[in-house]
Amino acid sequence: MKRSILTVSLICATMSASAAEVAPTNVKFTDGAIAESLTGVAGDPVAGREVLGSRSLGNCVACHQVTDLSDVPFHGEIGPMLDGAGSRWSDAELRGIVANAKMMFPDSLMPSFYRTDGYTRPGNAFTGEAADSTFGPLLTAQQVEDVVAYLATLKE
Repeated sequence: MKRSILTVSLICATMSASAAEVAPTNVKFTDGAIAESLTGVAGDPVAGREVLGSRSLGNCVACHQVTDLSDVPFHGEIGPMLDGAGSRWSDAELRGIVANAKMMFPDSLMPSFYRTDGYTRPGNAFTGEAADSTFGPLLTAQQVEDVVAYLATLKE
C-alpha cells in the first residue's frame, strides 16, 4: 500500500511539473522578451554554465566569448561578448534571446534554441533523411532557464 501511494505521488508530482512547462509553440514574446519562466522553476546558474560551455549542449562559446568560461577552449567572435549580459538585459530579455534571438534581433545569426516550427530543421543525425516531426528544440525549457540564470550572474 505504501509503495502504491508513493508511486501515485511521484506520478502526480511529475505531471504537475511538466504541466507548468510552456511548449515551444506556445511561447509568448513581447518585444522579443519572454516575461514568464518556461518551466515555473528557477534556473540553476551552475547547470547554465555547463550548457553554455558544452559542445554537445548549447555550445554558446562557438560564437561568444565569456571570461568566466576561460577554461573552455576556442571561443568564437561572431556574437557579442557575454560578459555583463546580466547588466545589459533583464531575465525576460535574456530568456527571449536564448529561446529565439530573431524575435528581438531579426538579422541575428544565433540559432533559436527553443523553437520547433517555422523553418527548415537539420536532418536526422547523419542518415541523409529529413528530421521527423518529433525533432524537439535544441535546448529543453529547463536548460533555457538555466542559461538565463547563468547569464544573469554575468554583471559588469
